[in-house]
Amino acid sequence: MRKIFKITIIFYFLINTFNFSLGSEKFFNKGLELFDKKKFEDARFMFERSIVFNPKHSNSYLYLAKIYNQEKNQKKEEKNLEATLLIEPNNEEAMLMLMKIALEKSNYSKVKSLSEDFVKVCKNLCDENKSILDSLANLEPKNES
Repeated sequence: MRKIFKITIIFYFLINTFNFSLGSEKFFNKGLELFDKKKFEDARFMFERSIVFNPKHSNSYLYLAKIYNQEKNQKKEEKNLEATLLIEPNNEEAMLMLMKIALEKSNYSKVKSLSEDFVKVCKNLCDENKSILDSLANLEPKNES
């Protein structure tokens, strides 16, 4: 009898975990659909719901950052990009977006640091890094002696 109870508990746990994962993807996919239609407020709600079901859904944080970028809320954009990178340290898009923010803030050391990490992981967006570094080279104060 005790063995059946343990099996039932394990089965229940597995089913609920599976349902949470499906719920997260369902909300994320709906959010993506709304994001593509530029319905940012509704999309934000869906991405937030996705995170409730799966707090480690890095793409939900990434798309929240994209929404905050559209809304010119740099503080929340940056916070969500950092969450994305905590979960998925090799996310090229999040790194690039953070580099652009650091560049806007004239935080050159952060741009360089992110760029060094980016070069190690880039697969699809490698050309973007060169563009950012070129901008950085043009903006950095020259050491004139």
